[in-house]
Amino acid sequence: MSHSPDAPYELILRANASWFDLSLKNLWQYRDLLMLLVRRDFVAKYKQTILGPLWFVLQPLLMTLVFTVIFGQVAGLPTDGLPPMLFYLCGQLGWNYFAQTLTTTSGTLATNAGLFSKVYFPRLVVPLSVSVSNLFTLVIQIGTFAVFFLYLRYAVGMRGFGLDWHVVFLPFLVIHTALLSLGLGLVLSALTAKYRDLTHVMPILVQVWMYASPVIYPLSKIPADWRWLARLNPMTPVIESYRLMLLGAGTVTIADIAASVAIMVLFMIAGLLLFTRTEKTFVDIV
Repeated sequence: MSHSPDAPYELILRANASWFDLSLKNLWQYRDLLMLLVRRDFVAKYKQTILGPLWFVLQPLLMTLVFTVIFGQVAGLPTDGLPPMLFYLCGQLGWNYFAQTLTTTSGTLATNAGLFSKVYFPRLVVPLSVSVSNLFTLVIQIGTFAVFFLYLRYAVGMRGFGLDWHVVFLPFLVIHTALLSLGLGLVLSALTAKYRDLTHVMPILVQVWMYASPVIYPLSKIPADWRWLARLNPMTPVIESYRLMLLGAGTVTIADIAASVAIMVLFMIAGLLLFTRTEKTFVDIV
């Protein structure tokens, strides 16, 4: 039986109460929207600023300068024999990507409530676009690190550091960092939709977490009796792995990486379940 092109049709939307109906296949159908949001996030970050995209380079450099003066010169914290400039730049690579993605995605539902209440599209598109757009920032900062790496090694002639063969696993480390920050961000986004106090807690949480991670100090300098506590932090092996791959100096084991991956998987499962569950009803809360 043929249907006339002018025949009326109905599109029926039904609420789904299942915890496990994630509808991930819808993300592919809305891939154009995803790319549009990625471009918007990247362009809008420093829109109407004088220096524009140069801030992607200046921010880690300014932080590196502060770390070098305060923690390197004043506090005298060691850097595993590495040039302080490279030590702090490398430590910020994974951490900055993690912190920026976590901070932004944790407020997805609360900050986009007005948009979500007016038009339908898979809500996961928004936090996913943040993760992807921040990847471009990470690439730029890796390029900045590479410039200083080449200058200090070949122009200045410094030795004692260099690429490790584990660098072939760098793409997998970046993916791991992205999923870890995205999973935890989804969990916090679901909680923030109901408990707005978390929006005030997030900056403090990220700041404390940075000092609890080996961004400004090497894991090797933590007393052996306390090192197990540092390894409970899933970002510890991530940061140390960046240094091992890019500078050849890092304290990390297969067990550390496995534990971090296990925590990432738990965060992703919990995040997807909580986020997709909360998105169905959070508009009524706000």
